[in-house]
Amino acid sequence: MNNLIEIREEQRGQWLRLLGWATLVAGTLDALDGVVFFGLHGLNPIQVLQYIASGLLGAAAFSGGLATAGLGALIHYGIAFVVAAIYLLAVRSIPSLRSRWVVVGLLYGAAVYLVMTYGVLPYSAVAPSPVTTAAFANGILGHALFVGLPIAQILRKA
Repeated sequence: MNNLIEIREEQRGQWLRLLGWATLVAGTLDALDGVVFFGLHGLNPIQVLQYIASGLLGAAAFSGGLATAGLGALIHYGIAFVVAAIYLLAVRSIPSLRSRWVVVGLLYGAAVYLVMTYGVLPYSAVAPSPVTTAAFANGILGHALFVGLPIAQILRKA
């Protein structure tokens, strides 16, 4: 019985390490994609992070300087953690996801973008704005390649 408990604790530790890596990699790649895309549209990295914080604080986030940018980074990585944790639960419940991780990861990333854009942001304090074709294309492709794919690749070992 003690061996079984030790195995489960070891497994739990492995899952947490993989979840941490998936969060860090997907969160960082997604942030870089956002900084580059919105940088090309005139925003600096601090403004991009403040935009994320504006989901909680509204327009006040843009006058909060580095403090609200830091809050935006925390929120961003918190969301990446939740997205990775949901995938981990799915891959543990549906083992066939491991063998099809590339396709599933790409679809999962695209789904994350759609849920965030149309299911979460409208209920946040972010000022409503139209989604341009370029932003939509970048959102779908960026989340597929930089969120879903790395999460699926890392967590397929779980």
